[in-house]
Order: sequence, then C-alpha cells, then structure tokens
Amino acid sequence: MATTQGTTPIAGTSSTAVTAASSSTATGTTTVVDPVVAKIAGIAAREVPGVHALGGGAARAVGSIRDAIGQTDLAQGVRVEVGETQVAADVTIVVGYPEQLQVVANGVRTAVARAITELIGMEVAEVNVTISDVHIPGDEPEEQETRVS
Repeated sequence: MATTQGTTPIAGTSSTAVTAASSSTATGTTTVVDPVVAKIAGIAAREVPGVHALGGGAARAVGSIRDAIGQTDLAQGVRVEVGETQVAADVTIVVGYPEQLQVVANGVRTAVARAITELIGMEVAEVNVTISDVHIPGDEPEEQETRVS
C-alpha cells in the first residue's frame, strides 16, 4: 500500500496516487482506492452489449440479495490490481445467448480499458475476461406468484 505526499489510504484498502498536471497553480495528489477502480470497470463492463451479468454463480446469488435490499454492488465480478502507474483487471461475465462470446469479451476488454484510462488516467496493463456462463432467456426460475384464495 503506497502513501504519497501526506495522504493516508483507508485501512484495509490499497490505493494509488495519480498526479495530474494542470494550468492552475494548485498542486497535490489524487489518491484512487482499488474499490473505485473496480466500480468504474464494473460499470463499463455492464454497458457492453451482450453482457447479461457480472460475476460467477455465488457472486450473482449474493448480488441478487443485495439488489433486493437496494445495495447493488457495481464492482461485483471485478477484481483489480492497482500499481503506481498501471492497472490490471479481471472481469467475470455472463453472456446472453446467442451473442458471440469472443466479440462480447473483446468489447468488455475495450470498454474497461477505455474507462480506466479516461476516467482515472492510468495505463491499463491487462484486462482478463472470464465467461462463467451463458444466459438463455426463459431459462431462469420463475418467481413464485402470490395467489389469493
């Protein structure tokens, strides 16, 4: 965990400092913690056509519970490693049938790299995409209906 120029990261999180040059006279550092990078990557991945969901089976089960109580985890299915100047991301996705898996994976790779570069200003070393499932419409369990006698 790096601490730079008097900034102290929150305990239990790692972070990186991004130094930005500007035309103003103000100087300092900006510290971006890993969960923020993961959230940005998760949002970017969800926006790719063909991505049905993020995360493996267990993560999606926990995610559906979080969604039900109104606390969606936008970083679900995303793991990042943030260095001083580079980011590596691992993204696990579920692709909707009949999308071409490699096309969707490449779209996720491109979208995540672009978001990290443009929004955070860091270089992306790699974006690894794991396709954990294919969602077939109509294949999900039906919700139980409440019937009045």
